[in-house]
Amino acid sequence: MIQVELKRIKTEAVTAVGMGTWGIGGKESPDYSRDRESVEALRYGLELGINLIDTAEFYGAGHSEELVGEAIKGFDREELFIVSKVWPTNFGYEKAKKAARASAKRLGTYIDLYLLHWPVDDFGRIGETLHALEELVDEGLIRYIGVSNFDLELLKRSQEAMRKYEIVANEVKYSLRDRWPETSGLLDYMKRENIALIAYTPLEKGSLARNPCLAEIGRKYGKSAAQVALNYLIREENVIAIPKAGSRIHLEENAGAMGWRLKVEDVEKVRGCV
Repeated sequence: MIQVELKRIKTEAVTAVGMGTWGIGGKESPDYSRDRESVEALRYGLELGINLIDTAEFYGAGHSEELVGEAIKGFDREELFIVSKVWPTNFGYEKAKKAARASAKRLGTYIDLYLLHWPVDDFGRIGETLHALEELVDEGLIRYIGVSNFDLELLKRSQEAMRKYEIVANEVKYSLRDRWPETSGLLDYMKRENIALIAYTPLEKGSLARNPCLAEIGRKYGKSAAQVALNYLIREENVIAIPKAGSRIHLEENAGAMGWRLKVEDVEKVRGCV
């Protein structure tokens, strides 16, 4: 597996493709009839060696975190990397701490990386939240702090607001079809700062997996269109892609996006496919 180091995390690495859990845990099945299927999919991904799981308190009103907690039972916790997020309604010093503790309880474990899920207009609330998370690092409830959906200016302001620790990741929408992190300068800045970019919706809800141009390029490597689309993202050493943890077949395909690299001459061809 290709692994990447997060900023100033010197002793560990995470796989360049992780497992996203948006839509897992009640949203698509209010009667929870698909819970067992979701847990088994996550466990299969872990068995394949994918060690990062991304979740949030907002997903399934916390139920997704509960399913992640169930899925990781029996695995070596120190080999896993769990990401969760605090929703803007829980921003603020005391509310963020309470939310993090609730997430950790649902997960049944500490949180490796805790993110501010979405920005708000009041930067004071963002700053308060970041400072609360710094104290939670000291308490051992979370290990690292990050943000999500922050543009370049807001990322820089957040970095400046930190008192003791640093921003190690920014989770944003990024795919071959939606390359705004490249065009906005965000990706280049994060590379210089050695901040991990966690790319959600990397396959554009499956549409890139059905792209015939990507499939044609993939044949050169013995790979699928989806694997080409994911490899395009993770060819950057600081990028982690988190496609949804769906079926066993999709998880196998996602894992197969790692361990090889698009040739330079094919990168522009890939961009031209969308």
